[in-house]
Amino acid sequence: MTAEEAPQAIDDSVSHVARIWNYWLGGKDNYAVDREVGDQILAILPEVATLARTSRAFLARAVRYLAGEAGIRQFLDIGTGLPTVDNTHEIAQRVAPESRVVYVDNDPLVLAHARALLTSTPEGVTAYIDADLRDPAAILRRAARTLDLDRPVALMLMGIVEFVTDDDEAYGIVGALLDALPSGSFLTLYDGTNVVHKEASDRIVELWNASGSASLVLRTPEAIGRFFTNSGLELVEPGIVSCSHWRPEPTPFGPPDAVDAFCGVGRKP
Repeated sequence: MTAEEAPQAIDDSVSHVARIWNYWLGGKDNYAVDREVGDQILAILPEVATLARTSRAFLARAVRYLAGEAGIRQFLDIGTGLPTVDNTHEIAQRVAPESRVVYVDNDPLVLAHARALLTSTPEGVTAYIDADLRDPAAILRRAARTLDLDRPVALMLMGIVEFVTDDDEAYGIVGALLDALPSGSFLTLYDGTNVVHKEASDRIVELWNASGSASLVLRTPEAIGRFFTNSGLELVEPGIVSCSHWRPEPTPFGPPDAVDAFCGVGRKP
């Protein structure tokens, strides 16, 4: 239960996705530059704060499904972000205390807070890898120190592949990760779209990409679906949908509104 790297210098002069996301979720692990960019985006589309909370709720529902109904006991969560309430290991180990979770991120601030991600049940294990999604071979090599890659693994890519702006590269990275995992493994993924708020979502991307943060691209639901179909995965119902519509908790207020983040869960046959 140890992080693999010493904390690096943190640049508080340039905004960063993990810190902006933390700000939208109501956290305190962010800087003035992150709040400034976050507020500029909220001024264009206040619903972004709802999107942040909705996508986090999707992660919780998906992990409960994976650890519960699907019986998964190993999780590889790439693009972890800053620790918040109900991180992947907390949800999984609440269902199955023996679950093993490896987190991967390359933000020094996330690394500095990795201790919060390394709190495991006695029966389970958590680990943190400081690595980049664009180096799947290194991620797999280091994850194998904690996970048994001959047994099913849930690969979690939550709002991270949109930062690989070249489609061929993005599909290649996800394919390489899935190729290394055995039958019975799962991919859980969401990324941003512009099918709900259209021009406002496009304006947010323009602002984001001009802010100094890592550039991102919005993909259509069909393009998000290809992360699953390219590797022959079997999509779990209800397929590729807005994060708010993936097995939502019942409420007396009817179905939730769609958000511009589409998701899916798929099983490797």
